[in-house]
Amino acid sequence: MLYALARAFSCSRPDNLASFTQMNDRIMASETTRSKKPLRILLANPRGFCAGVVRAIDIVEKALEKYGAPVYVRHEIVHNRYVVEDLQNKGAIFVKELDECPDDRPVIFSAHGVPKSIPAEAERRELLYVDATCPLVSKVHREAERNHKDGKTIVLIGHAGHPEVVGTMGQLAAGVVKLVETVADVETLEVSNTDNLAYVTQTTLSVDDTAEVIAALKKRFPTISEPRAQDICYATTNRQEAVKLIADECDAFLVVGAPNSSNSNRLVEVAGRRGVHKAALIEKAPDIHWPDFKDVSTLGISAGASAPEVLVDSIIAAFKERFDVTVENTVFKKENVTFKLPKILEA
Repeated sequence: MLYALARAFSCSRPDNLASFTQMNDRIMASETTRSKKPLRILLANPRGFCAGVVRAIDIVEKALEKYGAPVYVRHEIVHNRYVVEDLQNKGAIFVKELDECPDDRPVIFSAHGVPKSIPAEAERRELLYVDATCPLVSKVHREAERNHKDGKTIVLIGHAGHPEVVGTMGQLAAGVVKLVETVADVETLEVSNTDNLAYVTQTTLSVDDTAEVIAALKKRFPTISEPRAQDICYATTNRQEAVKLIADECDAFLVVGAPNSSNSNRLVEVAGRRGVHKAALIEKAPDIHWPDFKDVSTLGISAGASAPEVLVDSIIAAFKERFDVTVENTVFKKENVTFKLPKILEA
């Protein structure tokens, strides 16, 4: 076909060469597209940043703007390396503990929350500190404190060692909060007064798994007090439901997020439980293992609450280089939640 077109144009005026080149490019592009395997991408909505993450990032940026660089941040502000590195480039310094912070610079506590001993130490040293704890995590802290004040033993459903769990347990004296992760933990839980209990939960858990643990708690301790409103946050719940909405149609599923992100890992589990055998967590496009997708016709994509949309876009772009991609957005629920910044940063 191209040879015939070339002969026709060779007999024409030289200024037709540009037209021929343009036509040739269009034909080649069309043939390239036809040679690519079709791939349908279903995007879960909502996905990515939640209000607590947006607030935490804004706190670091506002602090840099107000106080200048460097600003210190205890632990990752949110669980995402892209976000952390971006803030580092702007002047944030991330540390593990307060003893790494100088006395004359601001320090910010991460969105996951901290034990009470951390702000107490900051005050002892007369540090300027800003607490970026997500308000929905703070809600759990206040629930635990209120129930303890009422004389109840606190049972926390969560993952041992997660920063949010460490922070919640650290709101009260050591040993006051009893941690359970599974139904099996409930069966072996030892408490002194079985009739005076209350439970709270980590905000980023599997909705379905947590429901099973709560049912086991209520079965064993029928009088246990529960939160006035569910502790698992709106963003975690919405993202899991959005994955469920599309997973049944998918041959594979990618969740954009960090390995240490609880809510991101839960999304992978949700997809797997809906029958998607190829469900995986991925941080960025270069991490894609392409042989896994040679027989995939429909791919689901979501992102954890601390993963920026730019990472989703780059992954879709990588698939478009190798497949003839069509993208469909499926919306479970629209979110319009926002949280105010701390007053110290408002001026």
